[in-house]
Amino acid sequence: MNNLPLESLRLIEARTILDSFIVALDSITVNTSFSKAVELILNCKGKIVVSGVGKAGIAMQKFSSILCSFGFPSCFLDPLNAQHGDLGVLQPNDILFVCSTSGKTREAYELIDLARNINIKTIIGLTSHPDSPLRKKVDLVIDMGVINEAGHLGLAPTTSILVILAITDTLALVCAKEKGLTRDQYSRYHHSGYLGQKARGEIL
Repeated sequence: MNNLPLESLRLIEARTILDSFIVALDSITVNTSFSKAVELILNCKGKIVVSGVGKAGIAMQKFSSILCSFGFPSCFLDPLNAQHGDLGVLQPNDILFVCSTSGKTREAYELIDLARNINIKTIIGLTSHPDSPLRKKVDLVIDMGVINEAGHLGLAPTTSILVILAITDTLALVCAKEKGLTRDQYSRYHHSGYLGQKARGEIL
């Protein structure tokens, strides 16, 4: 294979990475924990506060954004800033949703302890590692499955972030359907731009 032209090697590597993504997505388990998370979101009397560190945090910000676009009040809480006053965004009827692939990220599981100290009753965790300390600290665990990061290093958060996005997008979409969200309602949350016009039927 080393005798192949550089372009061929590049395309083979790209296909290998894409195939590994497909395997990871196909391995996601949808079980009673997923169903319970949907129920909790639908019945939440406050807002969905999501959190994560690094790339996982960026993925969770996207989760918060799509929840808002479906009419579920949500915001992102940075775990570090939570230790310096931002914890006040959490209120008694809120749900805290913490994501950490390893479940060993100190800021992530410390946030759970801080939330418990102000009597947050419902905390959902999204994690992968079987020995994740986060599993024992939350009320409900959504399991990401075994994650093997793509690429020659096998270190950079790539596959894990794709799985986080897939799980959280699926949660949001299922919740939106069960809520009975209509295209007209969606257009009110997404007024401007192409999607707003399409939701209102102004363009095909």
